[in-house]
Amino acid sequence: MTGFTIPIMVTRPLFPELSEYSENLEDIWASKWLSNGGIQHQKLEQELKSYIHAPNISLFNNGTMALMTAVQSLRLQGEVITTPFTFPATTHVLAWNNITPVFCDIDPVRLTIDPKKIERLITAKTTAILGVHVYGIPCHVEEIQRIADRHGLRVIYDAAHAFTTTYNGNPIADFGDISMFSFHPTKLFHTGEGGALVYSDPNLKERIEYLKNFGIKNEEEVLLPGINGKMGELQAAMGRKVLPLVAKEQQARKKIREQYTHLLQNTKGIQVVTLPDSATASEQYFCIRICASEFGESRDQVHERMRASNIFTRKYFYPLVSDYPCYSALPSASRDSLCQSRKAAMEVLCLPLYGLLSSSDIQTIVNVLKNGA
Repeated sequence: MTGFTIPIMVTRPLFPELSEYSENLEDIWASKWLSNGGIQHQKLEQELKSYIHAPNISLFNNGTMALMTAVQSLRLQGEVITTPFTFPATTHVLAWNNITPVFCDIDPVRLTIDPKKIERLITAKTTAILGVHVYGIPCHVEEIQRIADRHGLRVIYDAAHAFTTTYNGNPIADFGDISMFSFHPTKLFHTGEGGALVYSDPNLKERIEYLKNFGIKNEEEVLLPGINGKMGELQAAMGRKVLPLVAKEQQARKKIREQYTHLLQNTKGIQVVTLPDSATASEQYFCIRICASEFGESRDQVHERMRASNIFTRKYFYPLVSDYPCYSALPSASRDSLCQSRKAAMEVLCLPLYGLLSSSDIQTIVNVLKNGA
């Protein structure tokens, strides 16, 4: 099956018109202000707060710094229960904060942390639960919160994939103590590089702002050991021009998702990863699961065959974080305790999803996908 003459990547970043971005650059040049909470930063913070209905928001230079700061802001220590089916940064921020990650298996349908398996992992050292809204699919937030309340734990969500996602009509960041959003170029909304924390407790704002700015209060006072997590003006300026493009891009991606779903229905060995009815899609990813015994090829074989046709899919998330050498010796990394995670890691494939893809492109992608079956 013929593929493409040019690479079709799993995603493409949104780009505003250069002239549009240049308007903000001219303002930056006029202000001579590049960092430390300049005008672009201030405006983007307010625009995002309104757009995603955030009670409190703090911007960062990337999502990893934001998540590291979230852990610090809640003064977590000891052990944190989390998922192995995620991007490495989710777990690395715990290690960087001298916290032991405790891996919990995932729900076989949502692919998010399984609340039925959390409580058995809680010990006297547990201080929090760190869930991931994988592909923008909400965790079982109510059940997780009930567990956290029973045991006096904090709840953090890695919402890197969940920009604008809602659950039961509520913004996804309404749940838990803090949610982290990534504004990396691979994300639907981006600032070139960036991230944010959204949180309900206004008393956290001051501590978070100190932590991301070296702990500095003023010219003569440093209150705590902080880092440089500040978003710069060039990043914020990009975000302010990308934000108005998001809704149209989501509509385009929704149509693509619907076309994929239609073309793949009743395909033996292929299962589309879907949202629960109570959630709205961020349209960040379109993922399928490939059952090798039914489809006739393994996920890895399909991945390589499609790459040979210039279609660049992604194996999100393989390998599991728990299999990395830095974590594999942990008791919770045992193969026997993470069966659903391992199954998903061997089956999930994310297909190209961005608004510039045509209906013909999607048809070709699906034809190539099915060709080896």
